[in-house]
Amino acid sequence: MPLPALHNGAIAGHIISLLKLTTISLLCLLQVACSRAGNMDDLQQYIIDVSIRPGGEVEPMPVFLPYEAFTYSAASMRSPFDVPVMAGTAAANEPVNQVQPNFDRVQEPLESFSLPSLNMVGMITRGNSYLALIRDESGMIHRVGIGNYLGRNHGRIIRVTATETEIIEIVPSGSGGWLERPQTLAMQR
Repeated sequence: MPLPALHNGAIAGHIISLLKLTTISLLCLLQVACSRAGNMDDLQQYIIDVSIRPGGEVEPMPVFLPYEAFTYSAASMRSPFDVPVMAGTAAANEPVNQVQPNFDRVQEPLESFSLPSLNMVGMITRGNSYLALIRDESGMIHRVGIGNYLGRNHGRIIRVTATETEIIEIVPSGSGGWLERPQTLAMQR
């Protein structure tokens, strides 16, 4: 058994030395080929021509304006994120508003959409009243009139004209109560 293993190791050693010899031969051949690249007179002449050319003009440095310091003058004023003192005391002294949404009524289809996703795209006249044509975000057109609800904030239609639909929303006041907020859906052209 030891004899074939020794024989295989000798063959591997010969293959490695043959690869080394081939690599060295190729590198020598490449060096000889590059050194005999031929006449380099045209390259030398090009270098001389470029060095003789006159230099180009350098653009002048840009002029920088001096730095002007900014003084923040609103530091002594009330922060816009704080509750105003007058509003905070007045809210505590005001009687509780009786506005409240009707949670017992059946919701209408347009109440599942936010108000900004609804568009008034037309109107229909019925006698002396108008019905608004409202497109929801899925592209479906709904016919609504005064008293119908739309939007997620309990919005009730109070007036429909040829150019807009007026809505009163009931939104939380932030202090446990509710507020009425007017909104308008204008006709999309």
